[in-house]
Amino acid sequence: MLKTPKGFEFDTPPETSDPEYKIAPNDILSFRLYTNDGFRLIDFTTSTGNTNNQSMMQNNSMFSYLVEYDGYCNLPILGRTYIGNMTIREAELALEAKYAELYIDPFVLLDITNRRVTIFPGSEGTGKVITLNNNNTTLIEAIAQAGGLATRGKAYKIKLIRGSLKDPKVYLIDLSTIEGAKKADIILQANDIIYVEPIGITTRQVIAEASPIVSVISSLITLYLVITQLN
Repeated sequence: MLKTPKGFEFDTPPETSDPEYKIAPNDILSFRLYTNDGFRLIDFTTSTGNTNNQSMMQNNSMFSYLVEYDGYCNLPILGRTYIGNMTIREAELALEAKYAELYIDPFVLLDITNRRVTIFPGSEGTGKVITLNNNNTTLIEAIAQAGGLATRGKAYKIKLIRGSLKDPKVYLIDLSTIEGAKKADIILQANDIIYVEPIGITTRQVIAEASPIVSVISSLITLYLVITQLN
């Protein structure tokens, strides 16, 4: 699974990782707009515009909106607004500037509710989907949330697969050394895949798995010899 051919050229991990998560297509944003005295500025139940990407209300002051494939989000009053590849704080400041043209001293609160990554820790049947609750969750933190590396997982061969699966970026991370672990502070993005390559079956494992069968065969041979001698 997710094997790379011999001689595969992995992408170079960024020297400096983004300090926070960047908004990406298919993110679902919880969005609230207030004035500086804490008064909720917009009653979203009366907002107009295209509501195809607007989900149900989560509570009395929070609605969820989908970031579309091109990084735009259809927001109340503003309509389709570009917020792709921004951190949460950058998007809040950008939206506050736009709403300031219409209202006095607005402030925006954003959060992403559906950020997830998939982790295969290096053993069969243990793949997990982890929700990113923090804006700056690192690769090594996500592995820890998944329960750590499996016993058969190669700590020196961890693949971070990012972007479209048609043409993804594939980074190779080595957690077997301190020097390699420095690259494990890369901030995860939604839909990243972390794949720990498992160690192949060793001679010891083959012997251990074959021992019960060998034992049964030996018993049958012994029983046969005993019966033959009695006859």
